[in-house]
Amino acid sequence: MPSKRKRRTREHVIADLSANHFERHALRCGFSVERIEHDDGLDLVLFTYDRYGEIENGQVFIQLKASDHLDLSAGRDTFPFQVKRADLVYWLREPWPVILVLFDARRDRAYWLYLQSYFEALGLDIGLRPARTATVRVPISNVLDEAAMRRFAEFRDAVLRQVDGVIHHYE
Repeated sequence: MPSKRKRRTREHVIADLSANHFERHALRCGFSVERIEHDDGLDLVLFTYDRYGEIENGQVFIQLKASDHLDLSAGRDTFPFQVKRADLVYWLREPWPVILVLFDARRDRAYWLYLQSYFEALGLDIGLRPARTATVRVPISNVLDEAAMRRFAEFRDAVLRQVDGVIHHYE
């Protein structure tokens, strides 16, 4: 006789594992992570602190994707991953860095891609593309670890330098 209660699926479990995996690395750096309750294309916000424990300006947004079956590209150096055009339009218009994280639940490893930088390097304007999805290629070399967390803070710092330049220009 089938149960009528709600079930916790494997997808729920690996989604939580992906958030936990990210949070562990952030915490090891002394950073904090807030989970976004209403998922509108972003899952986490990363906040960083200096060596004295003082919060730093700015933030980094994280979109998590978890799978038991991450497939490598033919060249075996990237994970091709399809994302919705509507999500890309939102992410690419965000001034703060947006990092896509692919979590491989079988291997308990994650890989990341700085989305705005990725599309800037390709010279693509997602607003001109009519397709409903786009394939991004997450490098296998972009392993999520403490060094990656510090790089995310550097990406955020680059945005802050741009903002500071604009503010100082008008002072």
